[in-house]
Amino acid sequence: MPIRYNYVIGDLQGCFTALQSLLDHIKFDEKHDHLWFAGDLVARGEDSLATLRFVKKLCENDVAHTVLGNHDLHLLAVWRGFGKLKKNDRTAPIFDEPDVAVLLNWLRKQPLLLRPNPDHVLTHAGLPHCWTTEQAESLAFEVALALRGNFIELDQYLSNMYGNQPDVWSENLIGEARLRVITNYFTRMRLVDDIGRLEFDFKAGLDAPMPAGFVPWFDQTPQVPRTEKVLFGHWAALEGAGQMKTTIPLDGGCVWGGSLVAYRLEDGQRFSTNAGCGLG
Repeated sequence: MPIRYNYVIGDLQGCFTALQSLLDHIKFDEKHDHLWFAGDLVARGEDSLATLRFVKKLCENDVAHTVLGNHDLHLLAVWRGFGKLKKNDRTAPIFDEPDVAVLLNWLRKQPLLLRPNPDHVLTHAGLPHCWTTEQAESLAFEVALALRGNFIELDQYLSNMYGNQPDVWSENLIGEARLRVITNYFTRMRLVDDIGRLEFDFKAGLDAPMPAGFVPWFDQTPQVPRTEKVLFGHWAALEGAGQMKTTIPLDGGCVWGGSLVAYRLEDGQRFSTNAGCGLG
């Protein structure tokens, strides 16, 4: 029997052609391999609809799993009337399809955090140093309950999801403010300060000047040492650079003309393709 491989793939952003190219490159075999997606399945690529349908089918066939990214959450907010389509997004065709409710009801049931194996954690933007891995799992589940609830609960969450405050974690937070900051850590984080305060404006690479007191989240030492490696996307300016300490960036900036990246868990080998990138 062929060896089963697990591949973790960075932000798709609706780049369906690039995804097909990458799967050909790694010789993905649905009978033996498994895919893990880092979120942002949709947005600015050439075919978000086909990408969403394809990933949904893989997940329902139990050959893939995905976490949610900020663009996925925005799609849900637009669907429920709490957001507007962004100028550069190409997600409008999704709302014209008869199965839009089926697609988005499936999407809202996806988690913010996955454990592909005991040695790895996958989220869209990473894990702040102020949380233990176990705490992060619990907090991700709090948001998942709101997303998976009835439409009253879903709408309550989505209508209060946007905003930069609070910008630092506290166990004393309750209600929508608590869910908002949890969501921001999992889906929007790039820079934090020494207490875990979020900075939302910086999107450049590691060689660019950063706001005083802030560093990349993965440069902060976790308050409780992690035994797992953290897999994440979201930060396109990192260009899917190689492993950094115990973190593994996966967003190669495909939608911007970069590359779509896959990381094989069994041996740490990275694969990428430029074919189909930048078509959005």
